[in-house]
Amino acid sequence: MSSTTDAASRATDTRRGAAAEPASDTGQGEVAQSRAADTATGATAETAEAPAGASRAASRPMRADARQNVAALLDAAAAVFVESGVDAPVRSIAQRAGVGVGTLYRHFPLRSDLISAVFRHEIDACVAAAAEFEAEYPSGEALDRWVMRYTKFVATKRGLAAALHSGDPAYEPLAKYFSTHLAPTLARMLDAARRSGDVVHDVNPGEFLAAVANLCHAGDPTGSGQPERMVRLLLAGLRSPA
Repeated sequence: MSSTTDAASRATDTRRGAAAEPASDTGQGEVAQSRAADTATGATAETAEAPAGASRAASRPMRADARQNVAALLDAAAAVFVESGVDAPVRSIAQRAGVGVGTLYRHFPLRSDLISAVFRHEIDACVAAAAEFEAEYPSGEALDRWVMRYTKFVATKRGLAAALHSGDPAYEPLAKYFSTHLAPTLARMLDAARRSGDVVHDVNPGEFLAAVANLCHAGDPTGSGQPERMVRLLLAGLRSPA
């Protein structure tokens, strides 16, 4: 009787193992399907979820190699967004970063996660540039240089405006991050320029940033740098007497 019971137990365990085994490949299957979809269709709006366990892994401190992969992905995504817009296939981003598509999805399960991370990273860099300009140049010149730095950031990010105003809840924190980091930076630089006499007119920092963004998003089909010229006229208007 004992041997019969043991055999039945082993058979049950075998069946359970066979039933559970495919589940271990779920994450790999999703990545494989994503690769196939990208290859076959050049998909541009992937929303596939990360491999199983990614949320648990994300809560743990990153290893050095994982941090390097994230940095490479952010740099690659920023470059691809400039060339092809924020709807570019994730496959091309992963290839440029030198990692697999699975690695990209592990760190950024959704496209909105990647877009938000890239823009936060670049907003931080834009804010940091302000401190560098302030330390190196007089307040008026520092203001000009930073506004042009911001102009380049906005003008080269195709699809940013559409993402921010898409109504997608995923981008609501990004819009707030944008305004709470860049507007105070500009306000500080405007105050310094007014104290030095380089700026004679008051302007709302948020409205000024929005005006620059509108000029950039209007496009420049001739490739002649029209947004930059128009932004310089805005800056000149801050200095001209009424």
